[in-house]
Amino acid sequence: MTSAASMSAKSGDVADDGRDESADERADRNWNELLQELRVLQTGTQILTGFLLALAFQPAFADLDGMQRAFYLVLVVLAALSAIVALAPVALHRALFRHRAKPVVVAYGHVALLTALVTVSLLLVGVVVFVFDVVVGDAASWVVGAVLALLIGALWIVSPLVFRRRGTEEP
Repeated sequence: MTSAASMSAKSGDVADDGRDESADERADRNWNELLQELRVLQTGTQILTGFLLALAFQPAFADLDGMQRAFYLVLVVLAALSAIVALAPVALHRALFRHRAKPVVVAYGHVALLTALVTVSLLLVGVVVFVFDVVVGDAASWVVGAVLALLIGALWIVSPLVFRRRGTEEP
């Protein structure tokens, strides 16, 4: 293995993954894959944001106490932040369009997507905790929030790390 390939493998960028493609083709493929993931993420975020925005105009919203209103506003900001972060790679792509910077855009998009996943996970747990707090009560909201946070940790962090480790072990 050459030192460049070794460095590439250590950095997590598997340049020689068995595909017969140029660096530009790889960047294009990675960008397309990233866009598909962003589309899925944005759809879910938009649905949650719409739900949150509609709540403020419901008659029962007046019944919320001060803490519930503050938590609601935190969730609205988190929803906006999720959308902003998820759209950031698209904005960078537009700014660098035709500047032969696709690898930079892909790397930036990767970090933005990971950041968006963190904000969306907080948003998902927060929305469910909020609903449970309003409908059932404080104790139930904490329990369901903890269970969802553990589930997200298991499915979004632990499982991928286990599969990554299995995939990199020698047969």
